[in-house]
Amino acid sequence: MTDTSHFPQLATYNQWMNRKLYEAAAALPADRLHEDRGAFFGSVFGTLNHLVIADLIWLKRIAANLPGFAALRCLDDLSRPTSLDQPLCATLPELDGLRTRLDAAIIAFCDEVRPSQLDGTFEYTSTKGVTSKKRLGDVLLHVFNHQTHHRGQATTLFSQMGVDVGATDLLLLVPNVD
Repeated sequence: MTDTSHFPQLATYNQWMNRKLYEAAAALPADRLHEDRGAFFGSVFGTLNHLVIADLIWLKRIAANLPGFAALRCLDDLSRPTSLDQPLCATLPELDGLRTRLDAAIIAFCDEVRPSQLDGTFEYTSTKGVTSKKRLGDVLLHVFNHQTHHRGQATTLFSQMGVDVGATDLLLLVPNVD
C-alpha cells in the first residue's frame, strides 16, 4: 500500500510556487513576458502555459480513466489540449485563472485519492499515441516533478530578467517537529 501523506503537501507546495510565479509574471510588461528567451517553451508565458497544459492533460486522463473523483468534476467543461505548446489563453490573467482552478483541483484530488487507488494500474495514451500502463501514484509523482522542473526554468528566466521570485524550497513549507 502506498503512503499518500506526501501528496497533499506537494499539492500545497505546487500552489504556493505557482502563486509566486504568477505574481512575478504580473510585474513584467507584456513584451518581456512573451519574449523568446531560448527556454524549452520560449518565453516565461510559454513556460507557464506549458505547465497548465501538462496538468490539464494529466487530470483529464485521470478523470477519463478513473471516473468518480469529485475533485476533478470542476474540469469537465475544459477540453483536453492536443499538444504540449498549444496556446490556451491570450492573456496572463486568463492563464492565471486557469492555473488557480487547476491548483484547487489538484489539492482536492490529493485529499480525495486513496492509497489503494494510487497502487492501481493507470493506462493512458500519450500525445504521441503511445499507450502506457503505470501505477497512478507514480504518475502523480511525475506530475509534481514535471511542475518543479519547468518552474525551475521559469525562475531562471525571471532571474535573467532581474526579477527575484523569492525563496522556492519545499522545506519552507515542511513543519517543524517537536
